[in-house]
Amino acid sequence: MPTFAEEEKLWQKGFKLIAGIDEVGRGPLAGPVVAAAVILAPGNNNPWLEQVRDSKKLSAGKREFLSSFIQEEALAFGIGVISHEQIDSLNILAATRLAMRAAVEQLATPPDALLIDAMKLPEIPIHQNSIIKGDSISRSIAAASIVAKVHRDQIMKEYDELYPGYGFARNMGYGTSEHMEKLQEIGCCPIHRTSFAPVRKALEKNG
Repeated sequence: MPTFAEEEKLWQKGFKLIAGIDEVGRGPLAGPVVAAAVILAPGNNNPWLEQVRDSKKLSAGKREFLSSFIQEEALAFGIGVISHEQIDSLNILAATRLAMRAAVEQLATPPDALLIDAMKLPEIPIHQNSIIKGDSISRSIAAASIVAKVHRDQIMKEYDELYPGYGFARNMGYGTSEHMEKLQEIGCCPIHRTSFAPVRKALEKNG
C-alpha cells in the first residue's frame, strides 16, 4: 500500500512541492507512451487517498473515479504524451523520459523535488529520487500512475474507433493473443510501433 513516507522524508528536508511521476505504455505494440506528474498537498488526509495504489491493481472504474479526484484536488498535475512515431524515432526508453519531462513541464506549479518510478531525469535540474516499484511505495507516484493510465486508455479507446479490428479498447495496444492474431490477419495500422519486433514481423509478412 503506497504511503507518504517518501514524501515525508523530503518535506522534512524543506521540499514543499513534490511531484510524483509515472508512465504507462512502454510495452504495447501500438499507441503512445503517456506520463503523468502529480503534486499532492502535505497533510492531505482525504479518505479517497487511502484507495490510491498502483494503477495496475485497480479496476478501470476505480481508476477513473480516483483520477477525477486526483485532478480536482492535487496542487498541480501534468500529462505528457509521446506518439508512436516518436517512439520509433527515438526508442522506447528515450520516449518514456521525454513523456515524463513533458508531464513536469505541464505542471502549473513548478515542483521542488521529483519522486520518479524507477527512472531519473538528469536533464531536469531538480532534486529527484528514483524509486523501484515506486507506484507501490509512494502515494504521489501511485496517483501519477492512475492519471497516466486513465488518460492513455481514453486515447486507445478513441483509436479503437478509428482502427477497428485490433481490439484496442480492450487490449490498449498490448500484445494480447487477440491483437497478435489480428496483426497476422490484417497487418498493421497507422498507430503501430514499427520498431517493435512483432510489428516488424507482421510488416514483413504482409509486404
